[in-house]
Amino acid sequence: MAHKNVEEEVEKCLNEVEIPEEDYEESKLFLTKMLSHEAYNNENYNWSLNDFELGTRIGRGQFGRVFIAREKQTGDLVALKTLLKKEIVSNHVEQQVLREIEIQSHLKHKNILDLLSVGICWKRSSKYIYQVTSALDYCHRKKVIHRDLKPENLLLSITDDIKLGDFGWSVHAPSLHCKTRCGTVDYISPEIIEAREYGAHVDNWSLGILCYEFLVGKPPFESESDKETFVRILNVDIHYPCHVPAGAIDLISKLLRKTAEERITLSDVMQHP
Repeated sequence: MAHKNVEEEVEKCLNEVEIPEEDYEESKLFLTKMLSHEAYNNENYNWSLNDFELGTRIGRGQFGRVFIAREKQTGDLVALKTLLKKEIVSNHVEQQVLREIEIQSHLKHKNILDLLSVGICWKRSSKYIYQVTSALDYCHRKKVIHRDLKPENLLLSITDDIKLGDFGWSVHAPSLHCKTRCGTVDYISPEIIEAREYGAHVDNWSLGILCYEFLVGKPPFESESDKETFVRILNVDIHYPCHVPAGAIDLISKLLRKTAEERITLSDVMQHP
């Protein structure tokens, strides 16, 4: 779906429902995000309803339906949930839908339905990564190491700009050297795992993880157990899906270096093509 078509679809949906003036911009942003994800999927995975054989309807709610479906190329069976965007907007449940996606994407259990991971497009990721990098660069110049960079600690403004938050694990270290072991398992750097002294480069590592998750929908070293995750991190055991652009792979690989001093600088990240 081209950018122009996304805008046209958004306007079409908004024109079909009565939306209070104070809610218009938020609803427009929500629909743009939803349709942009749809465009991303079509562009990178070439998925559309034509790629699935729809089976029995197994569920129905106020805003959509759930079908058993088979992906034609792989033969995989999936539960295909269809949402009525017009109903979502008119009933003001945009945040509920986004919350459902956010929560289920982090739940991995044999008795819980997996939400297939989907990232965001490289162009949009580039914007977000640039903004996060700019925020981290400022922090480092103020001798502050964030130490817990991850999607949950990023907020998205109504203007689609990133705001870095949650400085609970942050430290003001004039020497920019620490030894405290902290952070989130999937985002933790090799030097923290090995209980070595570390500096601001741990944020550069986490930035590489963040870039990967933006594009792929999950962290690169995610495993069944923390121990397995740590082993993969220490070996920098990373695999890229075929849809990840070469430019993104280049940037991520320069950030995810086991030797901290070899990681690309934040100023160079902001200059990366």
